[in-house]
Amino acid sequence: MAALNILSQPAPSFSHFYNNNSSNCLNNNFKCKLHSSSYSHHFNSLSSINKQSPHSKPFPVPTQFSKSGSGSSWMQGSSLCHNIVAGNESGQGRLFSAFPTKPAQVSSIQDLYEFICSGPLLEKLGLTEKSIADSIDKWLAYGLHLCRLFQLNELYLNVPQKVRFYHYYIPVFLWCQDQISQHRAGYKEGEDVPPLVIGFSAPQGCGKTTLVIALDYLFRVNRTKSATISIDDFYLTADAQAKLREQHPGNSLLELRGNAGSHDLPFSVETLTGLTNLTKEGMKLKLPRYDKSAYNGKGDRADPSTWPEVEGPLSVVLFEGWMLGFKPLPGEVVKAVDPQLEIVNKNLEAYYDAWDKFIKSWIVIKIKDPSCVYKWRLQAEIAMREAGKPGMSDEEVKDFVSRYLPAYHAYLPTLYSEGPNGSDPNHLLIIEIDEERNPILGN
Repeated sequence: MAALNILSQPAPSFSHFYNNNSSNCLNNNFKCKLHSSSYSHHFNSLSSINKQSPHSKPFPVPTQFSKSGSGSSWMQGSSLCHNIVAGNESGQGRLFSAFPTKPAQVSSIQDLYEFICSGPLLEKLGLTEKSIADSIDKWLAYGLHLCRLFQLNELYLNVPQKVRFYHYYIPVFLWCQDQISQHRAGYKEGEDVPPLVIGFSAPQGCGKTTLVIALDYLFRVNRTKSATISIDDFYLTADAQAKLREQHPGNSLLELRGNAGSHDLPFSVETLTGLTNLTKEGMKLKLPRYDKSAYNGKGDRADPSTWPEVEGPLSVVLFEGWMLGFKPLPGEVVKAVDPQLEIVNKNLEAYYDAWDKFIKSWIVIKIKDPSCVYKWRLQAEIAMREAGKPGMSDEEVKDFVSRYLPAYHAYLPTLYSEGPNGSDPNHLLIIEIDEERNPILGN
C-alpha cells in the first residue's frame, strides 16, 4: 500500500473538540481528573499529535499486507479504502479520503464515553463503565491515531466510523494487549519470549484485513513490535498451482488458488517458525508476499526483493485468513455439500501442523450467511469500476465466490460452534458482525 494521501485541509484542534464540555463531570463512575490539571495536560499532548506537520509521519502506515477483502461500507461515504480492502488484490493500492459533510455526532467527552459504553463487545471483554472512565485518555488517543491512519477528521466522524473505531477496533486492540500480557506472564524472567501469534479467521470481504491494519498501526504507535502475515502469502507458485490443476481436472475448487491444497505448507512452517524465533534485537526475517495481479489475475509469489523485512524482538504476529482454523470433517458430510470438497477436506488434514498450531489466541469474525461474501465482493468490484480501475464483472465475481462457498457451508458451522482447530476457549474471541461489517455480538 502506498503512503496515505495527506489532506490539504488541516484538522481542527483536538482540544477544541472537547473543551466545550470541560466544566462538566460525568456520572459518579467517571473520574473528574479529566477536568483537573491532568485533563489539561492530556489534551495538550493530544493536540501536539494533531498539530504535527501533515507531512510528518512518526509511525509509518502499514505496507505489508496481502489483500483479499472487499469494499468497506463504513468508508464508502468518504471514498476511503477502495484499494486497501477492495479490488486491488495485489495490495499495492492507495488510501483515499474526503471530509464527510455531516457534523460530528460526538461533541463532548461525556457523549463519547456514553457511546463507548454502548458497545456490544464490552461484556465479553470484561470492560466496565468504570474501567472505561479510568482509561478514557487511552480511548481518545487511540481514536485520534485511527483518524490519522484512515485520514479522517476527528470532528467529522459519522456514526458508522465511530462504531468501527470505538465499538470494534479499539476494544479488540485492548483484548489483544491483554492476550499478549497473559502470554508473556507464562515465561520466567530472562527467558526468550516468542511473539504471540493471534489468528484472525474471517470470511472474505468482512473487513479482517482492515482490522489487522488498524491493530498493527495501534501496536506501532504503542511501540510494540508486530508483524502481519496472511494465508494468501503462502499460496503455491504459479507453476505449482498449474500442476495442481492438472492433477485434478474438472475440480473447480482446485482450479485456481484459494482452497486447501493450494498453499505451500512447508513454506508456511518455515516462515511461521522464523517469525516465532524473532526474540532478540538484530534478528531479521523477510516476509513473503503474493502478487495476485500476476498472470492476468491468476497470481504468483511476489519477487523476494519486494518482501518486507521485520526485525525482532517481536511481541505479536497477526495472522489472518478466510479458512484459518477449519477442521476436517467426515467424508460423507463434505460430499453432501459438494463432492468436489472431498479432496479439499483430505488436504485440510495437514493444515493444523502447518498453520493452526502456531496460533495461541484466536479472533473469529462470524457472519450469519455466507452469501454476504458475494454481496461484499460485488460492492468492491463495482466501486473499483466506478473509480476507473480494473474490476471483475458481475459474472466473474459470481464465479470467483462460487469456488469458496462450498467450504464456507461445510466448515463454518463447526468453526462457530466448536472454535478453531486446537483453540483454547480462554483465548478465543468470537465477534458476530452484521451485513455492514459492524459488530453486533461478542461470545
